[in-house]
Amino acid sequence: MASFLRSGRIFDIIPFLLALLLALVVASLLLVALNVNPFDAYGAMVQGAVGTENAFAETLVKAIPIMFVAIGICVAFRGGVVNIGGEGQMIAGALAGVTVPLAVGDSLGWLSIPLAIGAGFLAGALYGGLAGFLKAYFDVNEILSTIMLNQIAVQLMNFMLNGPLLDPAEAGLNHVPKTARIADAAQLPRLTIPLPAFFNAENVELFARTRLHWGLVIAIIFAILTYVLLWRTSIGYRIRAVGQNDRASRYAGISVKRYTVLAMFLSGGFAGLAGIVQVLGLQYRLQTDGSPAGFTASAGFNGIVAALFGGLNPLGALPASVFFGGLLVGAQKMQREVGVSASLITAINGIIVIFVVSSQIFVTRRRARRRVAEAEIPPDPAPEKVRQLV
Repeated sequence: MASFLRSGRIFDIIPFLLALLLALVVASLLLVALNVNPFDAYGAMVQGAVGTENAFAETLVKAIPIMFVAIGICVAFRGGVVNIGGEGQMIAGALAGVTVPLAVGDSLGWLSIPLAIGAGFLAGALYGGLAGFLKAYFDVNEILSTIMLNQIAVQLMNFMLNGPLLDPAEAGLNHVPKTARIADAAQLPRLTIPLPAFFNAENVELFARTRLHWGLVIAIIFAILTYVLLWRTSIGYRIRAVGQNDRASRYAGISVKRYTVLAMFLSGGFAGLAGIVQVLGLQYRLQTDGSPAGFTASAGFNGIVAALFGGLNPLGALPASVFFGGLLVGAQKMQREVGVSASLITAINGIIVIFVVSSQIFVTRRRARRRVAEAEIPPDPAPEKVRQLV
């Protein structure tokens, strides 16, 4: 802690807090213009996000897919590529992953869970890796390719859910596009947290009656593993080196093309995990209304913002995802309590994103100046020693 204080890193938090405060002030002006008391509106938002046990659980449930996507975005951005294809990669992961429990039923028991998760990761990784391959070997802009791949994934999902994967019970003229319900053995169990005996005389478990599932634990584990990969392994060093300077990396003997593809491969894999975990832990089937948001709830795009919000650090992306999950859940209560339209809620979320993410520019420049100052070579003491000898 002392070294943290001496390094001045604690002051990196100040721009973030100021940006958040300014964003709330600007959003308050919009609320006042609509004759809404900002304190009432923000109070309703906080109450809806964390006011009760169930509200906090819903915030975490909303944050889980954002976490997975944000972890992958951290890898992609550190590797120097921009992955806008989280929506399509989520769909690819869900499509591939849900076929496992549908195919095996309950014959494999709980083993179908890791198999489905593995299939979802691989499908999302291949879908993201395709954009990375086009970028590395054909110089195709990854922003354009991933956006177009999003639309391909949506149409593929619509085709599969209206045909090969359609729930037989829904077959007919007015069927709902969705798969059959997966077996109970393939569903992620609910996450309950036993309270310490000192606070829990009646053996009550936290989140016992909520929708929170073990996807949260899986996301935390993968965030830790990704942090270790990026900052404690040679592979992660090469990914970050390519992202910092591809020409210098090439001169140092690092295969820029290989690690560009790998960064997008891993990024797509984590987005694929977001898709299959939504199916296994929450919906128990893949269904849609025909639009990408019908299944993903825009987690593929919210994950980008959460990653930037967390400083492109997988560990920082976790609380950032919870923050945005709280905004999304709390906004629903704010809309009900004070009558704010959904479009204004989206605008408020956007204002917060703009201010907070923009503050990272100041923090990044400050860190760069600090690194330069720490790397300065001290003056040579030899001339002073010579003078003393004379």
